[in-house]
Amino acid sequence: MNVKPDFSKNANMAATAPAFLSIYDMHAYYGESYIVQGISFNVHEGEILALLGRNGAGKTSTLRAVARMDAPQATYGEIWLDHQPLHKMKSHQAARAGIGLVPEDRSIIPGLSVEENLQLAQIAEPVGWSIDRLYDLFPRLGERRKQEGVTLSGGEQQMLAIARALARDIKVLLLDEPYEGLAPVIVDEIEKTLIHIKEQGITTVIVEQNAVRALELADRSVILDTGSIVFDGSAAEVLENAELRAEYLAI
Repeated sequence: MNVKPDFSKNANMAATAPAFLSIYDMHAYYGESYIVQGISFNVHEGEILALLGRNGAGKTSTLRAVARMDAPQATYGEIWLDHQPLHKMKSHQAARAGIGLVPEDRSIIPGLSVEENLQLAQIAEPVGWSIDRLYDLFPRLGERRKQEGVTLSGGEQQMLAIARALARDIKVLLLDEPYEGLAPVIVDEIEKTLIHIKEQGITTVIVEQNAVRALELADRSVILDTGSIVFDGSAAEVLENAELRAEYLAI
């Protein structure tokens, strides 16, 4: 059995965050499995960060920890967003603080239309982009506003999941495998949208098995291997380093 780290003697390792989103010595567990093993990294405001690694490296666990989606006893360390201590928050508080998570399964709500999925996201403050603005960003959603969300194509469901996140007033968009199962032409469309979102000043962290596409989009990259960071630097450096990609990304 792994012994969980004790942070009780150092409850405030960082009084302020040096970057927009900062993770300090974060550990994450699923039962007895030690998934994320003391990682620390920063994400700067307005940039796109590609969080990469093989299956089981701890990427999704990291996103879930930032969004506070797991039980408090499952994660340890500090997570700061714009000087706010996310590690002291529950998931709904992290959402109000500006975290928007688009999970791998997209979590479209059955029985609700496209528009109702978006309206539901705006029931509580703070509200983000208007629904009309979201339809401008994703014209296909506007055309299908009355259609049940779960009956959309995979690409359209991904658009709806991203639009639903933007319907909240988010500062950081967390994307878990946004290209999975999508045709290249739809991936192109999603990437154009992510570039537009970046131009609006929103910070993005993308987890993606299609590492080359994610790296071509990103400013920086963090690579995980069995729960630890093995690279933290520019995305261009990873694209230029075939040995690094072969060792940790299997591409």
